[in-house]
Amino acid sequence: MKFSKPYTIAELTALMPVQPRLIGRDDLRLTGMNEIHMVEPGDVTYVDAEKYYDMVLNSAADLILINKETACPEGKCLLVTEDPLACFNALTRHFRPFEPCPTAISPTAEIGEGTVIQPNVFVGNHVKIGKNCIIHANVSIYDYTVIGDNVIIQSNSVIGGDAYYFKHDTCDTLRRIDSCGRTVLEDDVEIGALCAIDKGVTGDTIIGQGTKLDNFVQIGHDTHIGKHCLIGAHCAVAGVTTLGDHVLLWANVMVNKDLVLEDGTVVLATSAVDKSLTKGVYFGTPAIDARKKWKEMASLRMLPDIIDKIKHLL
Repeated sequence: MKFSKPYTIAELTALMPVQPRLIGRDDLRLTGMNEIHMVEPGDVTYVDAEKYYDMVLNSAADLILINKETACPEGKCLLVTEDPLACFNALTRHFRPFEPCPTAISPTAEIGEGTVIQPNVFVGNHVKIGKNCIIHANVSIYDYTVIGDNVIIQSNSVIGGDAYYFKHDTCDTLRRIDSCGRTVLEDDVEIGALCAIDKGVTGDTIIGQGTKLDNFVQIGHDTHIGKHCLIGAHCAVAGVTTLGDHVLLWANVMVNKDLVLEDGTVVLATSAVDKSLTKGVYFGTPAIDARKKWKEMASLRMLPDIIDKIKHLL
């Protein structure tokens, strides 16, 4: 998320529940906040797990909230605190607070010419909807969502709900990582009934131009779906995953988090993807080359006859 203007470190620390110890530069001007997988120069990020220290310290982020005193990389600033997430969440709640909406369609929403909004649709604060869209009954469009032209959303879908993102504080405690990202539906996208597309934690969840989703599809936070993809019913794509252009997921395909499916990839129905895929046709759980999977299945069907023949030889 980008700030509306640059902020000094002092201005940001004043918004935090505790005052961290500063190591490194104190004259930086910060322009945004992001999680590690999306950071850019000028960003604030956080880290509270040892396995990610090196990744975050060597990232593009200029200001790092961290729970360990360590050497500060040149040109950066570290803010040391026992609870970096609490400080990061405090910034999220300041720059992107929850805003109650007094009406079904927020007065701050922008709706383009020729767009049809059917009964019982909720359009949240600061939403932008383009021209000639059709939003069917009972759709909910959360704050800051951006929708292009000629988009169709079928009934009961939810666009821009909070990211499903929690941190284990203890075995019995889960803490929410607050969301301040957006959901972006580009031109000519079609969303089926009863779909859920989560907003990004700090960045954007993007559905590319011309992509079509069937019913009951779940798209996780910060996932980028390319152009002209087809995603069948009951598919679920986890967070921070990238689908290239012209990707085809048949019905009931599960795709794990942090993966990349290259342009033109096809995954057949009832498959589960647990690793990144190059262009090809895949099937199975876990998904592998479809022809190889079919050969495996054919071989398994032959096993009873083979075993019977072996028994006769004994």
